[in-house]
Amino acid sequence: MARQARAIQTRTSILLAAAEVFDERGYNTATITEIIARAGVTKGALYFHFTSKEDLASGVIAAQLELGPLPPQRTKLQELLDQGLLFAHQLQHDPLTRASVGLAMDQWSESAEGGHNPFHARPFQSWADRLTEVLVEARARGELLQHVDPAEMAELLSGSFTGIQWTSQVLCQRKDLMRRVIYMFRCLLPSIAVPQILPLLELTPERAVSLLAARDAALEAEDSPTDDGREDAADAGNGAGADEKGGGA
Repeated sequence: MARQARAIQTRTSILLAAAEVFDERGYNTATITEIIARAGVTKGALYFHFTSKEDLASGVIAAQLELGPLPPQRTKLQELLDQGLLFAHQLQHDPLTRASVGLAMDQWSESAEGGHNPFHARPFQSWADRLTEVLVEARARGELLQHVDPAEMAELLSGSFTGIQWTSQVLCQRKDLMRRVIYMFRCLLPSIAVPQILPLLELTPERAVSLLAARDAALEAEDSPTDDGREDAADAGNGAGADEKGGGA
């Protein structure tokens, strides 16, 4: 258990360091050597968790999609709202989530060759797909008005959230993000939800905090697999022969 906890902490430290370096220098000029130094780990430890600089960047981008297990709710629309509230909370309080969004929106618009970078669209499409899935289930349960198309509504919600969080970032470092997100939902919900569902939905800043507590409790309750010490072996090897992997060092 101790080894596994250390492995999780090492991976988190590497991701945080990578997010900071990518945010400061951009993906193309960031180096593996700089990320290793920032994280305070060995080359072997880094390559135990990530195979290349591209793999590292994928991990940073994926961080904004990892909300963890959320408790099921009476309605699928409440589960949709819960995802939005928790994401807004993480943008305000979690450095890795903030950095991953910054990378997706700013630094990664172009590749080294000047073309479109495939990582740029990944988080936005992933969020739209996730919301579409929830809305399809909500429609099957009779929670949506007949005219609502789940895929189109998911794109609208994802785009609206992106614009709101960016506006909040520019104006006040996202200090008012939760208020903006709640107002967005309150304006959109009457146009998509059947009237009898609306009184059942909870939209408060305090709900995000309770969701976070429930998620953390669920994670702690999960059985953890036994660590087999492979990270120790990789660390001891110090990444021999891995100098050229990822092209960043």
